[in-house]
Amino acid sequence: MRLHKAESAFFVFIALVLSAGVLLFFAYGMQTRAVPRVAQDAAHTIDFARLLLTSGALLSVAIIFGLFFIYPLIRTQVREEGKLRAMTESLSARSKSLQHAALTDPLTGTQNRRFFDDALREYLLEFGRIEKPVGLMVLDLDHFKQVNDTYGHDVGDEVLRRVADCLKDLTRYHDVVARLGGEEFAIVAPNMNQDALVKLAERIRRAVSALTVDAGPARLKVTTSLGLAVWDGKETVDEFYRRADRMLYEAKRLGRNRVCA
Repeated sequence: MRLHKAESAFFVFIALVLSAGVLLFFAYGMQTRAVPRVAQDAAHTIDFARLLLTSGALLSVAIIFGLFFIYPLIRTQVREEGKLRAMTESLSARSKSLQHAALTDPLTGTQNRRFFDDALREYLLEFGRIEKPVGLMVLDLDHFKQVNDTYGHDVGDEVLRRVADCLKDLTRYHDVVARLGGEEFAIVAPNMNQDALVKLAERIRRAVSALTVDAGPARLKVTTSLGLAVWDGKETVDEFYRRADRMLYEAKRLGRNRVCA
């Protein structure tokens, strides 16, 4: 059984008291065996022996009191502290789980719109201070309503999950991948300039178009349109997002399954 620090300290105290008692008993034995030379020495010897016996009795009482009264109190306190710690850890884990659920899209496992808005604002603030670029990608699956209408929402949900997995696989650990709603996703790519952002978007576009999803006897393929923007250092969060969103609609206007920046 693993001992608490208070319990360990208590047993160290008991060991010290026992050691003192043993030394007193040993001294008493030596003193009573000694032969006094004069009567006065004998009287002193008797007084010293009584003192040793009294000290030993007090030590014995201290040990009994410690073992049967103090230690049970310490043990009870340790158990209550352990229960309180376990309860605190459980509540903390539950709080983190609820916080994670509040910021995560339950269908795809990506971040949700709330997390995206906060993260985009934070990235612009921090990277604006060090004058580094922040890339933004808004993408939408082409003709996704037809997928739901033709094959059902179960197949549509599987398409969304597969696309989300593709986005997570192709982005970096510090990029933010979020589902904004429906079939629309967004990626915040800090410290990425225009050329790098376009290359990443093209890789994503090709990867999504290469996906196949079983839909009964048919094998379904989807494509995506992407709008890109790199922060100019002056735009507000809303202005920055609207610029990337306009590029998405431009990609759709030009025929879909393409990247516009």
